[in-house]
Amino acid sequence: MPSTTPRRRRDTPPPRSGNSESEVLRGFLGYLRTSIAAKVDGAPEPQVRTAAVPSGTNLLGLLTHLTSVERSLFLGDDVTDWKATFRAPPTDSVADVVARYREAVERANDVLDRCTDLGAPVPRPRPDHPAPSVRWALTHMIEETGRHAGHADILRELIDGSTGR
Repeated sequence: MPSTTPRRRRDTPPPRSGNSESEVLRGFLGYLRTSIAAKVDGAPEPQVRTAAVPSGTNLLGLLTHLTSVERSLFLGDDVTDWKATFRAPPTDSVADVVARYREAVERANDVLDRCTDLGAPVPRPRPDHPAPSVRWALTHMIEETGRHAGHADILRELIDGSTGR
């Protein structure tokens, strides 16, 4: 149960982005990225690291995982242990993890800004792994971020009663 009085955040609707497929996909992805970063930002220690469900999932781990997914998909980082990406280093503060996520998103956006053809492969330095199309990568990142943003909504409400985006 939440230990403090619930805080309601203003619930914002999905974006009304441009008409092109790329603008719509990037608009929804940006909306979800902002939502999950806001859900983690300012969450109290140590609850932000505490597993609230039997699987061990915790709020800070979700954002650490999404940072790894962004970096793998758009920047070419090689992840050898996906399960380990769900654990934030104990020495990192909430602000450190949020800043690292935002930096990964910014770098991923720099890559996406150079992609004009959604059917082309994501340009990333991993010749040993064929890159997916930009369209697939954007759609997957929307799905991945949306799924974990839903988890984060529930975990944050359990921590301190905070709801909304």
